[in-house]
Amino acid sequence: MIHHCVRFTFKPGTTPEQLEDALASLRNQGEVIPSVRSFLVGRDHGGVYEWGATFQIDDLDGYWEYLIHPAHRRTDEIGLPLVDRFMSFDITDDPAPGTGTKIAELHQRRYDADPGLTELVSNLNQYEGSAAPGPHAA
Repeated sequence: MIHHCVRFTFKPGTTPEQLEDALASLRNQGEVIPSVRSFLVGRDHGGVYEWGATFQIDDLDGYWEYLIHPAHRRTDEIGLPLVDRFMSFDITDDPAPGTGTKIAELHQRRYDADPGLTELVSNLNQYEGSAAPGPHAA
């Protein structure tokens, strides 16, 4: 099982309507992407981030389905331009030592195939996550 987690803070000036549209789009991902087994979207408590979401996915094939699903891309399109700080990370019970590398490779494959997405993520003020593109690359 893979728990894909995101934490984020919206830019000052984001309207309540924009915020709700972005959060609704995240919830929609959990509802319509077949590989998502369960999800939660809500307030983030205990750090510098305001909001967070988790999506539970069985395996790497399901993770890829999640990454490239149109509902996920829609959230990127409407949400990322509103985001100031963003962090993504994954927790898994898979004991294989290469799982993290495989997850990063899936992200990189997605960025390589979608220059528009790479630009959206590159324009974030702060981003930490697998295969971070642009100025956030480690």
